[in-house]
Amino acid sequence: MVKHNYSDYSVQDFDNFDCLKVSKWVYLSLVFILRGYVVWLMSVTNMKDRVGIIQWIYPETSLFYLSLGSGAFGVFIVLVLSLRRPKANNWIKRSWSNMKGIIILALFFDLIISVCGFFYWHLLSLTWLITQAIIVVGLIIMLNVSKRFRINIAEFPEPLPEVKRKKRFLNNNE
Repeated sequence: MVKHNYSDYSVQDFDNFDCLKVSKWVYLSLVFILRGYVVWLMSVTNMKDRVGIIQWIYPETSLFYLSLGSGAFGVFIVLVLSLRRPKANNWIKRSWSNMKGIIILALFFDLIISVCGFFYWHLLSLTWLITQAIIVVGLIIMLNVSKRFRINIAEFPEPLPEVKRKKRFLNNNE
């Protein structure tokens, strides 16, 4: 007996376009990749001490800039996620179908930047580098194992027939 791909999910697991909601592992990976931007946003919103949070988390200013640089792929991933909707441009559809590779590339790029920061510029501790490598490997394994993420990559939002009829009805009544 063959089990259907969607049999483990309820109605709440689907978005407005009848696509399975994006896996939490994607968002967790994005938070990790974009940690420099998250820290930057936290510091910008702190009215009392705008630089204190950055200096506390990134004692060396170069580490902060490296984190922003390694998060560039993450900004692209967020862009594709936010533009993922029916009638999206072809480059978004192609990017979405390759999202697994893009996220893995972003995680490895982030790790490579940290390795360079450790060996070349001596900015990171060995403990943080090993921790980061473990996090990257763990996220890659979870993305590869996640059934939800496989389904996410396979589907792309399409206009629903009901939405087309509703738009046609509204246009005829105007």
